[in-house]
Amino acid sequence: MATQLETREFRAEAKFQRVSPQKARLVLDLIRGRSIEEALNIVAFAKKAVAPLVEKVLRSALQNANYLSQEQGLDVDVDNLYVRKAIANEGPRMKRIRPAPMGRAYRYQRRLSHISIALAERGAAAGLVERVDEDAAAKPVKKLAKKAAAKKAPAKKSAAKKTAAKKAAKKSAK
Repeated sequence: MATQLETREFRAEAKFQRVSPQKARLVLDLIRGRSIEEALNIVAFAKKAVAPLVEKVLRSALQNANYLSQEQGLDVDVDNLYVRKAIANEGPRMKRIRPAPMGRAYRYQRRLSHISIALAERGAAAGLVERVDEDAAAKPVKKLAKKAAAKKAPAKKSAAKKTAAKKAAKKSAK
């Protein structure tokens, strides 16, 4: 049985933020799966109002990785970190009332979100390409092609031939 190495996750959260989760997800989708350096550059130049908040959470997760690696004696390469998870969950909604015509009041909701980012270290073999035996890869393809040819249905008659045959049958019947 092969032992699997655990990948350590470093998290940071910002709860009860005054931005809707939908708007936060627009920025989080840009950085998910990216390296930490690339994610910081993307967030720094994003033209969304939530981008500075996401950058703050991202930097906090990076600092958590540095601190925990020193505190627990882990060998974490900061340059090898990537954004494993970037989630914006919905928080509680604030119900508000806006004045409306004729003494009425319209209710609306201010949405809050909980932004959570998790960083992990990429495996050393993640960038390597596996070699595939060409003979082994070609054999299944040839077998599938032969099976597909054997199962092929017979060609159907064209519509013109069918109508001509029907007309001939009707004339002979009369």
